[in-house]
Amino acid sequence: MNLTDNWIGAWFVNLIYLMLMTAMLLAFVRLVYGRAAPDRVVALDLISAIVVAFSALYAVVTDQRELIDVAIGIALITFLGTIAFARYIERRARDDEE
Repeated sequence: MNLTDNWIGAWFVNLIYLMLMTAMLLAFVRLVYGRAAPDRVVALDLISAIVVAFSALYAVVTDQRELIDVAIGIALITFLGTIAFARYIERRARDDEE
């Protein structure tokens, strides 16, 4: 049985897609108009989390299990990127103090 077999399931899935797109739009606005580098890094991390949610939801709806692996890979790469940005910002702040 598929999640979108009945109209309630299809409506619910479409509602989740709409909410994810709205969150993506708001995060993109924060990415463009962020005041400082940490704001932009957090917005970029949020966008990647939303992309993971999109691919996971699509995998569940279409019953394609391979896309879950893609979502996990994106999440791991994003985590490493966020850690790298945080270390860069920390070092830059430490160098500015000296």
